[in-house]
Amino acid sequence: MSDEYYMQLALNLAKSVSGQTSPNPPVGSVVIKNGDILGFGAHLKAGEAHAEVHALQMADEKAKDATIYVTLEPCSHHGKTPPCADLIIEKGISRAVIAVTDPNEKVAGRGIEKLRTAGIRVELGVLQKEAMAVNRAFFHYTRTKMPYVTVKSAVSLDGKTATHTGDSKWITGEAARRDVHHYRHMHDAILVGVNTVINDNPSLTTRLPNGGKNPLRIILDTDLRTPLDANVVTDGEADTWIITGTHISKERTAPFIKNTGVSIIPLDSLDPGTVLKYLGSKRIMSLFVEGGAAVNGSFLESGKINQLVQYMAPKLIGGKDAPSSIAGTGFKTMAETLSLAITNVEMIGEDIKIIAEPRKDDADVYGNH
Repeated sequence: MSDEYYMQLALNLAKSVSGQTSPNPPVGSVVIKNGDILGFGAHLKAGEAHAEVHALQMADEKAKDATIYVTLEPCSHHGKTPPCADLIIEKGISRAVIAVTDPNEKVAGRGIEKLRTAGIRVELGVLQKEAMAVNRAFFHYTRTKMPYVTVKSAVSLDGKTATHTGDSKWITGEAARRDVHHYRHMHDAILVGVNTVINDNPSLTTRLPNGGKNPLRIILDTDLRTPLDANVVTDGEADTWIITGTHISKERTAPFIKNTGVSIIPLDSLDPGTVLKYLGSKRIMSLFVEGGAAVNGSFLESGKINQLVQYMAPKLIGGKDAPSSIAGTGFKTMAETLSLAITNVEMIGEDIKIIAEPRKDDADVYGNH
């Protein structure tokens, strides 16, 4: 089997734990000798053993003179766990195949250097593009200190999110709605505007057949209009942060913070840039924006969209007053518009799912590269 084959196995392991390792990256590792798989593993949770440790423990003494495949450069420093590079050397590995270097300044090539200094042959860049895609949020967060932002919307074929009366249930089918819950599971936090809470009273939790991780719930609410009996306040299913303006008095916030897991966070501005910097300071690595048109418009105009996931239903709603997925002022000219590269199109039930990212020409503004 080729290096690409075994690295793909390691990448599949990394993908299987996406959403549960933050603020650490999801990493997979496989140990091979003479074509036999001796050990494999994934990093399951921040603070716990890394992927290489699981794989090498499974291989045990057979790891001597074997090859290890890792989707991200092994760490070389002492953190919550010992350096993986040291363990690889200790176990007598003769060859290490690494998909991509770690952008973390505490690693950034030092793990590879340590392995080579110990006489281990290192191959770098096998399935590098695929490995970077698995860890796009980690790479973005490491470079910008802000969460990777995915904006989700569900529209009819003519681009409407509801009828002119506001009726929006349901535009897409059950399969598409279930797919959304996979995104919730994989993100650290989910964000909506207060109007979504008032109009829909959502739970913003992950509801999958086999369970899933609930994201932190973030509500943008300048004037603290969130109802005290809203699900996100009362259900206790996940923590909720309500971000408000600084003018809200302690008397008004007191009834909210009596609820377990609810925090009121005053910020000078609710502009996406300010909000994202704050979330980044709290080690929120990925953000799933499921807000309404106003919230989506603010993220677009602020240049803070890293990925767009749009579900398109085979329905026509019509009506000049029927809302679309993005509001705000919008751009003045076509030259100013955000140009997207469509990275995936697939059918989800009867609906079309489109995934797109800002093109490289917009990279400086949108921070994807």
